[in-house]
Amino acid sequence: MSGKTNALRLLDRLGVTYETRSYEVDPDDLAAETVAAKIGMLLEQVFKTLAAIGDRNGVCLAVIPGNTQLDLKALAQASGNRKVELAPLKDVLNLTGYMRGAVTVFACKKDYPVFVDETIWLWDVVSVSAGMRGMQALLAPEDYVRATGATVAAIAREKAT
Repeated sequence: MSGKTNALRLLDRLGVTYETRSYEVDPDDLAAETVAAKIGMLLEQVFKTLAAIGDRNGVCLAVIPGNTQLDLKALAQASGNRKVELAPLKDVLNLTGYMRGAVTVFACKKDYPVFVDETIWLWDVVSVSAGMRGMQALLAPEDYVRATGATVAAIAREKAT
């Protein structure tokens, strides 16, 4: 897998230092657990990007660690909505320009507000989608927050078992 995605071209334009890691994609298993194992990183360091829709402010992107689930109430509060729900999977490509398993904040179809979980500060390096299935971008949390203009908030919670 070679070449630059639009997301990586944007990082280049912003002068952000990053590393890419490629992995073999199983379209039936796009789970963060699988990605973390394939790129050799802790699940807590692999952040997934979810599209959500608020009742007041519309679409926003939530970026949370792979070992957690989105706390919809916390995201609603952080984003100034009364309630927020995940965007239906069938709408994700149309909203973001990315298919499931490749969604990233970088070079998204529109500049949606971005909210990232506060645990991003626990790491020297985090991994996010590079804008295509099978490629992750590894970068410093400070660079991620600066490049995305993200609001950092407690928006993740433990996965329900």
